[in-house]
Amino acid sequence: MYNDKKMKAALESMMFVLGDPLDVKDAAAVLDADKMTVRRLLEELRQEYEEGDRGIRIREIDGSYQWVTDPENAIFIEKLCTPVRVRRLSQAALEVLAIIAYRQPVTRSEIDAIRGIKSERVLDGLENRGLIEEAGRSEGVGRPILYRTTREFLRLFGFRNLDELPDIQEFAELKREDGRAEENGAYQQVQLVFDLTGEEEDKMPSEAAEEEKGEADANQ
Repeated sequence: MYNDKKMKAALESMMFVLGDPLDVKDAAAVLDADKMTVRRLLEELRQEYEEGDRGIRIREIDGSYQWVTDPENAIFIEKLCTPVRVRRLSQAALEVLAIIAYRQPVTRSEIDAIRGIKSERVLDGLENRGLIEEAGRSEGVGRPILYRTTREFLRLFGFRNLDELPDIQEFAELKREDGRAEENGAYQQVQLVFDLTGEEEDKMPSEAAEEEKGEADANQ
């Protein structure tokens, strides 16, 4: 078995090469060490980088660890990456993503009931982007598919786990009026949490057409 210094160095190398979050279980298998030891070393590394005033940090994401940049250096990263544009999620995608995040696991019909409009295309788009995934099937009639958020969702929005979602009690009490989700203060907070700022709104394929069709169906 390797000593702590060697394993820390190996963990740094693995995180650098992998790019994606490094799972503690995978790292332990590579190092032939137990998971508790590897998690301890990763936490020590995270603390060392946090206290070292370095431009790189280590962030935990749902039990995995990944290199990230210091948030205070965002202005320099933005300048470096210009003119690359960061696209944001559309209004419909934010609605569906917020519902899934706070109600998961949830079925499409439950999402449609809250929004008052069909969400099939939006769900497909979010699934294609890796932000949501299937979570088995409901025990209800027809055993519909259940949806939940993914690790990519946590990574993209900077959450370690779902417990870090903002505590918005009113979100569970959203009511529909005139066939649409109510635009109350709680929902606006959810939008602020999930909104990806950028120059361009990223519409899902055929999303506009889906919304128009859903509104037409709701009015019939």
